[in-house]
Amino acid sequence: MKILATAIALSLGLTACFAQAADVIPAQKVDQALHDRLPAEIKSSGKMISVNNGSFPPYEIVNGPHSMDGASADLTEALAQLLGVKIEHATVSGLSGVLTGINSGRYQMAIGPIGDYPDRQQKVDFIDFVQEFVVFGVQKGNPSKINGLEDTCGKRIAVMAAGSAEQVIRKQSDACVAAGKPAVVVQSFTDQPSSILAVRSKRSDAFFSSQAPLTYFIEQANGQLELSGKGKKNGFGDIFQGTVVPKGSELGNVVLDAYKELFNNGTYAAIMKKWKLDGNVLQQPGRNLAQGAAK
Repeated sequence: MKILATAIALSLGLTACFAQAADVIPAQKVDQALHDRLPAEIKSSGKMISVNNGSFPPYEIVNGPHSMDGASADLTEALAQLLGVKIEHATVSGLSGVLTGINSGRYQMAIGPIGDYPDRQQKVDFIDFVQEFVVFGVQKGNPSKINGLEDTCGKRIAVMAAGSAEQVIRKQSDACVAAGKPAVVVQSFTDQPSSILAVRSKRSDAFFSSQAPLTYFIEQANGQLELSGKGKKNGFGDIFQGTVVPKGSELGNVVLDAYKELFNNGTYAAIMKKWKLDGNVLQQPGRNLAQGAAK
């Protein structure tokens, strides 16, 4: 589940200091065999364009129209070195703009990670490289004792408007009422900074969202927040996220094999550790791993 967090750096003053400057990502040597398998137009131009739809920290932290930081930026650079081409970044508005741009050929890929769902697989392919979880960001010490969905009855739960987490929490609210318990007070926000601020100011008891960005925000909260509900499904199945490529393309095969090399040579692990994403790693990348379990 990818949740937009556009203009996060401006809104909360978040910076790439989340990652330690001392972390060094190994440089890659060009794999000539992989380079030779790239589509002719990419080899001819010597570049690809990876499209995104705004900041999604700590993976994508957009600094400008063609500039990005974060774990995905490090992965992009490693892929570019390995494939022997330049990979540029472009930002568009909305996921539909990302998918349309890839299908039209304007962009070659979207590094992401973007949520892999079976319905999306009908139009594009996903080269999955992380697994995501949906958990709770709560006040330090977890005073409301929210450790899973079953603890949310009668609580004020912040979610991103129109996201899958909102659907799950509203379904849970109905279950609370059916069991004779108070309904969940669902508080929908249009952006992540507002949701985090609501918890920090104690206007919400928890923020129900993706683990990776929540970890990032909590790191910036000066000890005011913590994670809860880790290790539970919390209303979701397995959630895989990855890089989007054109459906059935040879480029997808090349990107998958390039990821396999980055996994095997330790670069992937180093990048994930640098950005404190150890809890989201996959043992190996894969194509279209979502098989209908994620909701």
